[in-house]
Amino acid sequence: MLPSNHHGRFRELGLIDMQSGGDVSRIVYEGIENIPGDTVLEQMRYLQTHGDGLRRLLLSEPYGDPAMSVDLIVKPRHPKAQAGYIIMEAMGYPMYSGSNTICTATAVLQSGLIPMEEGEQSVVLESPAGLAHVKAVNHNGRVESITTQGEPAYVAARDLTVTLSGGRKVTYDVVWSGAFFAMVDASQHGFELVNEEAISLAAFGDEFIRAVREQFNEPHPQLGESGPVPFAHFMGPVEAVEDVGFRSRSATYVHPGVICRSPTGTGTSARLALMAEKGEIREGQWLETISPRNSSFIGTCLGEAMVGSHPAIHSHITGRAWTLSHSHVLVDLDDPLVDISDLEHLMTPPQSQS
Repeated sequence: MLPSNHHGRFRELGLIDMQSGGDVSRIVYEGIENIPGDTVLEQMRYLQTHGDGLRRLLLSEPYGDPAMSVDLIVKPRHPKAQAGYIIMEAMGYPMYSGSNTICTATAVLQSGLIPMEEGEQSVVLESPAGLAHVKAVNHNGRVESITTQGEPAYVAARDLTVTLSGGRKVTYDVVWSGAFFAMVDASQHGFELVNEEAISLAAFGDEFIRAVREQFNEPHPQLGESGPVPFAHFMGPVEAVEDVGFRSRSATYVHPGVICRSPTGTGTSARLALMAEKGEIREGQWLETISPRNSSFIGTCLGEAMVGSHPAIHSHITGRAWTLSHSHVLVDLDDPLVDISDLEHLMTPPQSQS
């Protein structure tokens, strides 16, 4: 409820906070006006250019924290999609994200924005990268698991090398799986990918990604310019699980300064694409990635694809999301800590007082 004496200077946002694998996603379902664009990708690019105030507001003190993500629910533009969503993180606007998709799909089903069906239910969401095909398993009004398949992942570059402080050389590969990931063998740099290493992993990731950005800058062959490389994915040793799958510790760094709580869905998809190119995994096999906080996702290698001229693979990610809160946040446009320069025009005005 808005204050009765707001004089039109308060705005209200409806939020559902979720977590998947420990990564928090703030789902914005109410309070933002229609954003122009014929696709969710075009809507995302409008936000980047004309409405970044929403991302900064909800990921910065006093309203939020840079380790969170924000998912803005928008009307889908694709006829097959039931809802659209725009992903916002500390690094900017990733075009696709596994954990954010798991959280968003769970939130829209459990809140009734998309009517929930008992048992298995297929949902199609439109992300900036394209359609996300989701299989939800529902029981007694709760979503017990989400399996999501986004666009194909492909290896963009192999065996690149940068030199960090002290002459330390880092060899890495670059994979697209919704954003570009710089893939690093963690054991070559003394990391076991446990929670106690979070500070040192973030420091390494910061220097490493800054160096990568000076060396690698390519557009996606279909989606176009995606900005500087935002992610580093640290890969631990792989353990075979009988003949059906694999298990590996993993960690994802988000620039600037964030180590994800989850192993990340897109990081897992990137790992699958790299393993497939190396002949280390085949169609139908799965990889369980385990984060430094011991949460896990399961990625399954599906069929081959092409992205432009690049061989690629389809994969899907399975995980679960948990509800943290339902809330309505008040934004006082006169608050000196709120930058309204590219925010106010997005927000739904309060109802006129009688």
